[in-house]
Amino acid sequence: MTKLKSLCVYCGSRAGNKKAFQKLSNDVGEILSQSKIKLIYGGGNVGLMGIIANSVMKNGGEVHGIIPEHLNKIEKSHDKITKLTIVENMHQRKKLMFDHSDAFLVLPGSIGTLDETIEIITWKQLGLHDKPIIILNSENYWTPFLALLDNIIEYEFTLPKTLDLFHVIHSAEELLLLFKKIQDSGVE
Repeated sequence: MTKLKSLCVYCGSRAGNKKAFQKLSNDVGEILSQSKIKLIYGGGNVGLMGIIANSVMKNGGEVHGIIPEHLNKIEKSHDKITKLTIVENMHQRKKLMFDHSDAFLVLPGSIGTLDETIEIITWKQLGLHDKPIIILNSENYWTPFLALLDNIIEYEFTLPKTLDLFHVIHSAEELLLLFKKIQDSGVE
């Protein structure tokens, strides 16, 4: 990878109960805009998804939202972004998000975010892609997930190299440094 042009962000359609997650989403949006990296995300106008999309747009960046028809009715798609694609189902959404992204970032979210995270890590493990995956473990939100992976390794259902399939960082500032490292050296 030589140039990171687009980043898929998996995150919650709710804002959560910590202001730190809302600030994080806003900060990541600013970083994407300043870095001229297009946001690829779930297309919603609510929760952390709405916050990050609004931040990217407010700071002059590009946003491509992809939302299935049934969620468009429930979550309310974002109608003030660069591009909105409405698809038939979740499978199409996840495939299009994958196709349009050079890398993946995981912010706090619910079981949908967890599903997307596990799927993209699994696809990398199976050799279906070599795109960077970043878990932003702000406020130790993803620590239980990381402990679960350690447990799976301990019981020998996967190998320790599974942990090499993704990067774990703890702040938006670290994200900026990792972007530079990815751009300069092609880190996966």
